Amino acid sequence: MKSLSDKLTFTSGHQMKNRFMLAPLTNTQSHEDGVLSDDEYHWLTKRAEGGFGITMSCASHVQEIGKGFPGQLGIFDDKHIDGLTKLTTEIKKHESLAIAQLHHAGMRSPEELINTQPVCPSDDSNTGARSLSFEEVIQLRDDFIAAAVRAKKSGYQGVEIHGAHGYILSQFLSSEINRRQDEYGGSNENRSRIIFEIVEGIRKDCGKDFVLGVRLSPEGFGLKLGEIKEVCEELIALNNIDFLDMSLWDSFKDPNEEEHKGKNLLQHFTDMDFGNTMLTVAGNIRSGESVMKILEKDVDFVTVGRAGILHHDFPKRVIADESFEPIELPVSKEHLTQEGLSETFIKYMQRWQGFVEE
Repeated sequence: MKSLSDKLTFTSGHQMKNRFMLAPLTNTQSHEDGVLSDDEYHWLTKRAEGGFGITMSCASHVQEIGKGFPGQLGIFDDKHIDGLTKLTTEIKKHESLAIAQLHHAGMRSPEELINTQPVCPSDDSNTGARSLSFEEVIQLRDDFIAAAVRAKKSGYQGVEIHGAHGYILSQFLSSEINRRQDEYGGSNENRSRIIFEIVEGIRKDCGKDFVLGVRLSPEGFGLKLGEIKEVCEELIALNNIDFLDMSLWDSFKDPNEEEHKGKNLLQHFTDMDFGNTMLTVAGNIRSGESVMKILEKDVDFVTVGRAGILHHDFPKRVIADESFEPIELPVSKEHLTQEGLSETFIKYMQRWQGFVEE
């Protein structure tokens, strides 16, 4: 039987003190140049204090034109290092692994935010994004790798590559969005090439003792479940990453594609042989009961979002009581303030229907 407080050792050698990872949550709290703010520092370090085995940053953009949200934390320039070093130092004081999520929004970068035309693997008429040149694809790959090196300089013990949710690496994976004719388009092997090159480059430049994860989502934005499973299998076979983070939105839903129905989305991944690679999933894990239900399905650790917003110490509460239920929604602004959210973050959370009291 798995224990919630089991220590997990990654192939890189780093140890996670329990089975809880804070999801990389957009919070719009940092400065517009990507420099860490006091509000974001407080929000993240409070989660480390609350018992998360991994405290992951929000999606941090690796190029200035990859910014997806106002107030997004950046990791594209050395000017970010001082703030990030302060952040990782405090996270690690609580015996939580400090992991940065590396992100580029691609066609989902709002033009008014980046003051230029957004970019995409191919021209996209819906968003007005332009196609990346071959040289720009190579630069994008290298900037993901450089951001990982910058993360290591800043004290992060690892990074997660964001290849999910229709952001740029997910756009490369999508046969609908990616219509390139070069070696980064066409077959699934070609469309996933940039992810494998980023993984290889990070491992080479950051070393074997650096935690490396990849986040993928299996549906939406033209993604095909079968193709994403092929990418997962190849990542596992190469034995170059520590964990796969599958973002499923709802871990127990049926797949969208008719050909894959018959078992739920989670089972499509838990049926795979992960070898030395650990599996974490995100998607509707909001109570002690749902945590236990996920861990019973051959998942190594859970990735928690909303419950970690509602309770900074959600891991401690569930370890103490496996039947723990979070506070009922909607919650007061006062409650969220006590849980370490700034006014800016609370305003952002008001976009989630029924989350914050009117």
